[in-house]
Amino acid sequence: MSGPHDFDFLHGEWDVRHRRRTDFLDPGSAWEEFGSTAGCRPLFDGAANIDEIDMPHLGAKGLTLRLFDPETRQWSLNWSSSRSGRLFPPVIGGFAGCEGVEEPGRRDGSGEARRARGEFYGDDVHDGVAVRARFIWSVAPDGSARWEQAFSSDGGRTWLTNWVMDFARPGVTRPVAYPLAQGVAPPRSACPETPQEAVSETP
Repeated sequence: MSGPHDFDFLHGEWDVRHRRRTDFLDPGSAWEEFGSTAGCRPLFDGAANIDEIDMPHLGAKGLTLRLFDPETRQWSLNWSSSRSGRLFPPVIGGFAGCEGVEEPGRRDGSGEARRARGEFYGDDVHDGVAVRARFIWSVAPDGSARWEQAFSSDGGRTWLTNWVMDFARPGVTRPVAYPLAQGVAPPRSACPETPQEAVSETP
């Protein structure tokens, strides 16, 4: 079950590598790649945080406000773009423990190991199409992290991954990207996919 320190790994400064579909709903659309910088700071003693990501390639900045609900033990992730100046509908979910990926010295106040993978879901509208949105955060023991966004236009039966961000600390060699499509095993540093019927298409 999630806890109020699940996102402690994200605090601080980052270099970010992006892979992003030019059309979020078209599985045949091209991928573009670009870099950016990001910074995240904690709020509410870690039970909330806010980050800003600067994406010159897109001519925009993004902001995410994350809030931990102590009653539901879930996080809400609230994204905004400088282009719109408004919050998009939140995605809600949490982290699950992953055996074998505990990082020594990185534990929350309850003594639980830092979570390695989080899944978050919500409903949105993209280009006039109602979609189910999914965010996945994956954390490696070396401190690197990955965020993935996928949309489903059929109620969650199938998913199309349309944006991937790889996070590394400034001055640190970026990890080699690994395939995320189901049926392809990620390295031992990442939590394995939870079996599900949905199919995720990735670069």
